[in-house]
Amino acid sequence: MGETGVILYRPVGKEELELIVASGFCEFPPRLPHQPIFYPVASEEYAHEIAKRWNTEHPASGGVGFVTRFRVREAHIAKYQIRSVGSRVHLEYWIPAHELPEFNRNIIGTIEVIAKYERGAESGAG
Repeated sequence: MGETGVILYRPVGKEELELIVASGFCEFPPRLPHQPIFYPVASEEYAHEIAKRWNTEHPASGGVGFVTRFRVREAHIAKYQIRSVGSRVHLEYWIPAHELPEFNRNIIGTIEVIAKYERGAESGAG
């Protein structure tokens, strides 16, 4: 018997992925003081774009970007408004940092890594 869940994506850098791995692929790490929101994205295409164009270039990401995929309980994510931050694929949820522990408790199963991008590389590998 499976729970109803919404598939979401999260582009992450090396440090964030290491913390996800340390959690047993069960939760996202707490936000840093300068990160007031946690933003999972609704579009796999958008997650790849961020991982490739932003994470690979950001110093804290270690020159790599990863795309993670996970499911969250539908009843939980329904509490948040989906936001368009650009084109029709640039859709994300804004989860206040202090609500991340509850969000993590509503993840169904584990967080998967589905792609990796490296600075200067042309494509991701799943």
